[in-house]
Amino acid sequence: MKIFSRLYQKTLDWAQSKYAIYWLSVVSFLESSVLPYPPPDVILAPMALKQPNKAYYYALVCTITSVLGGLVGYLLGKTLLAFLLKYGLIEATMVDTAKTWFDQYNIWLVGLAAFTPLPYKLATITAGTMNMAILPFVLISLLARGARYYLVVFLVKKFGSQADIWLQKHIDRLGYALIIIVILGIWYVN
Repeated sequence: MKIFSRLYQKTLDWAQSKYAIYWLSVVSFLESSVLPYPPPDVILAPMALKQPNKAYYYALVCTITSVLGGLVGYLLGKTLLAFLLKYGLIEATMVDTAKTWFDQYNIWLVGLAAFTPLPYKLATITAGTMNMAILPFVLISLLARGARYYLVVFLVKKFGSQADIWLQKHIDRLGYALIIIVILGIWYVN
């Protein structure tokens, strides 16, 4: 069964659609605030592979819409804290303790989550909850998200055709191996 090969090919075909840039924008916006998955890289990479002359433009769009989504997550965090405190679902002392810790590392935590596969949306919501200053939040988000997406398109432009050939050959084995690893991980945790 070549399920993953078919999915990979559909993603590549879809990346050439005239609506792909809109979907990239929507996914990168929602992933930064509320959507659990997929990360926009899954759409960005095939778009850069199929249209390398627009790759850096796609990275720019992805960065901007991702940071805008991050601002929504930030505002959700501010609203969430007020709600939790108002209804006594958390104590103010817990917030003070978390805020002291977050104040020491906030820019680094947001930057780390923005660049790595860690959930950026958790960092954006936490930044709002902990009242992180908005300007450093936006600046580190732009820097880290931009670095991530520009790195993705750079790598795709540099190794894209070779990676595409390799993936087309091995994608099904990789997909099934990933499923087995996830199942083993869940089994191990339980």
